[in-house]
Amino acid sequence: EVQLVESGGGLVQTGGSLRLSCAASGFTFAFDDYAIGWFRQAPGKEREGISCINTNDESTYYADSVKGRFTISRDDAKKTVYLQMNNLKAEDTAVYYCATDQQWFSAQESCTKTAHYDNKFWGQGTQVTVSS
Repeated sequence: EVQLVESGGGLVQTGGSLRLSCAASGFTFAFDDYAIGWFRQAPGKEREGISCINTNDESTYYADSVKGRFTISRDDAKKTVYLQMNNLKAEDTAVYYCATDQQWFSAQESCTKTAHYDNKFWGQGTQVTVSS
């Protein structure tokens, strides 16, 4: 059974930083076969893909709202993906989820093809709250 476990969320002041981690286990395929990424959902809003990474084509994707502030990375040996979040803003407050695909997509497709969200493996989420 595939499991994705996020950690690192919390309460931080505007301008602060957090580093999220997502540890994966139970894959029947190689961890680096498919893209993996970070998604978030704020109250009353739809879930959005904010950053995804694909080792195979060395592609990364960042939503405009986080570009220049967030950095995604992955350690395939540890089956872990990270999201370094700097200069956090109040509008970054959300539950952050880690998710990986069951078919090949580029990093951008993985984050933006919302029709395929139901086909992803999802973690349970971690709360990030940015206070102003």
